[in-house]
Amino acid sequence: MAGVEWVKITTGMFDNRKIKHLRRLPDGNNIVMIWVMLLTMAGRCNAGGMIFLTENIPYTPKMLADELDFEENTVILALNALEQFEMIIRDGAYFCVAGWEEYQNIEGLDKIREQNRLRKQRQRERQKLLACDGHVTVTDGHATEEEKEKDLDIRNKNNNMGDPADTPERKRYARKPFNPPTVEEVREYCTERGNAVDPEAFIDFYESKGWMIGKNKMKDWKAAVRTWEQGDKRKGVKNGGGNRKPVESTTAGRVGTWL
Repeated sequence: MAGVEWVKITTGMFDNRKIKHLRRLPDGNNIVMIWVMLLTMAGRCNAGGMIFLTENIPYTPKMLADELDFEENTVILALNALEQFEMIIRDGAYFCVAGWEEYQNIEGLDKIREQNRLRKQRQRERQKLLACDGHVTVTDGHATEEEKEKDLDIRNKNNNMGDPADTPERKRYARKPFNPPTVEEVREYCTERGNAVDPEAFIDFYESKGWMIGKNKMKDWKAAVRTWEQGDKRKGVKNGGGNRKPVESTTAGRVGTWL
């Protein structure tokens, strides 16, 4: 999740009773400074006040000391004092800012989340267009909304103008994604052609090979059925001629024959 660029601190922060008590402790001013720095870290994580290096790696006092440039003992003192004053809450190895909503503009956060949602939606739409049109480019996620809208308008205009190569002839021969047939579909096609191909044997054979023909993915199962049909004719198999085991041809591009 993207971080937020700000946290909300009131001008009366140093009149707060907890802050006053913290400042009276040994290293009190450093503790308050660490508190403000923890607020900014929680904003960077943008996870409801949680503070972590990553979602799977919590901060240790030593890690915080290195990152905030304080002595480890001072960080430990600060964490204990902030927990005692219920300003942070420990959850195992993790900890979070208590009452995080007080330090954030909820409406502003909702606006950011909505903008992120819309950005992701538009990016998915671009990816779909990319799958259909090889020269469409997905814009960077950090592009401004105006740039994204302009890019979409330009693409729509280009689509309306038409691609010279996008002719009816090209559309006719555009290859559709291959979907393996069902037994019923194979049986219906075999009945239509009046051949002796066993639909179940056909399905079992190619499912065992991952619907591959040699080293290539099958593109047209009906063409494969017709190849088996020709194999039957060459072997002299008649309709209803009993069980036969299919074997894949060793010749490149051939589908199979009957034993």
